[in-house]
Parts: sequence; structure tokens; C-alpha cells
Amino acid sequence: MLSTPARWLLRAAAAGVLTFVYVPLLLVILNSFSTSRVFAWPPPGLTLHWWQVTATNDGVRAALLTSVEVALLATLVAVVLGTLASLALTRYEFFGRDAVSLLVVLPIALPGIVTGIALNTMFTQVLGGLTFFTLVAGHATFCIVIVVNNASARLRRMAGTLEEASMDLGATPWATWRHVTFPALRGAIVAGALLAFALSFDEIIVTTFTAGPGLQTLPLWIFQNLFRPNQLPVVNVAAAVLVVISVLPVYLANRLSGDSAGAATK
Repeated sequence: MLSTPARWLLRAAAAGVLTFVYVPLLLVILNSFSTSRVFAWPPPGLTLHWWQVTATNDGVRAALLTSVEVALLATLVAVVLGTLASLALTRYEFFGRDAVSLLVVLPIALPGIVTGIALNTMFTQVLGGLTFFTLVAGHATFCIVIVVNNASARLRRMAGTLEEASMDLGATPWATWRHVTFPALRGAIVAGALLAFALSFDEIIVTTFTAGPGLQTLPLWIFQNLFRPNQLPVVNVAAAVLVVISVLPVYLANRLSGDSAGAATK
């Protein structure tokens, strides 16, 4: 049991960390409604004018569409490969399994700039150049890790005897997957997909090294226009959109993980 001073100290530390992380995000969102072209506190007034300007900005709309397309395709690749990898790593014994497991999760542990340089070298020197699909492949490398971790955690909580019983009763491996494994794994896969989408949508470091000529995602557009004074109000709106679109999948994944985990243990 913690003493009263220790509890208050922990509460103060938690409040300080949350304030440090989330107050700047709230300021960005609030500043997107400011009537001023520059940052001013408190805002001299509130308006939707900059949101209307941003909605008609071709550069922002193209970057947003590119971000969504890349995130959706990277998430699709991650779900397929990540689910297969998690099944192999948790349900089968084979030589080098621990090494393979380490290699699967390594991309998200490495600094993004290292991954970006490595992928850029491979794509430009071996595969002939950077394109839209090299960008998708670059994002998929770290999105797979999210799906693998989610799916593997759920598979470890599942009793393997359920799948064995299904096959003992005459079910084929595909029927066992469809009627036993997948229903229990579905929530973890969807949660992993939502997290992968959020991670891909707001990624910028690997994007810088793997995007083809003329391609801009929304984070890349924000970074390239951040220090242009005339674009600052539009940048604030684009950043607010980026925050909202990134937070929603994380919130849904958190709710879905909790609900599906509770259902799986019943």
C-alpha cells in the first residue's frame, strides 16, 4: 500500500506527463480555428475560414488521399502477412523460430531513419527506383509488427486443444480456421489493423526515404509547408485533421481489444 504523499506524487507525475503530451495537441486544434495567421494566445477570435480554405487546397486534398491509400494498402498487407506469421510463430515448432520472431519485430525497434535508408538503398539500387508501391512496402514493414503482436497475444491466450478437438472431429484445417480460430482471433486482427492504419497514416521518416517522385502524404506535406508563413493557418488545420484521424483508430482499437479479450476469456 502506498502512503498518501506517494499517491499524490504519482498523481502529480501522471498529470504532468499527460499535460506535456496532450496540451500541445489541443493547442494545435484550437489554433486551427484562430482568426490570426500566426500563433497567438489567447486566440483573438474563432473562425471556420481556414478550414474552408484547407478544404479547397489541392495540395492538402491530394496528400490526404495519398495517406489514406497508402495506409489502407499497408494495413491490408500487414493483416495478411502478420496473421500468417503469428500463426506460424505460436502454433508451430520449427528450427530458428526465435530468430524469425526477432526479425519480424525488429523493424519497429530500429530507428526510423535506419529503416528508411536501408529501404531506400534496396529500392533504388536493386529494384530500380521509388514508386507508390515502394512507399506501401516501406509502411508495411512496421505495420506487420503491430498485427503480429496483437494476433500472437490472442493466440497465446487461446487453448490449442480447441483446434485439436475440431480436427479430431473430422474438420479440415480450413474449416478449423474458419469456425474455431478466426472467430476468436477476429477482434485482435481488427484491432491490429486499426493500429497499423494509424501508425502508417502519420508516419513521416520512412515516408521521406521511400516515397516516389511527386508523392506527398499528409505528414510530409505538413513538414514541407511548416515554415512557410502564408501556409501556417492551413498547416494548423491539416495537423488537426491528422491528429483526429490518427487518434480515432487507436481509440477504437483499444475499445475493441478490451471487449474481444473479455469475450475470449468467457
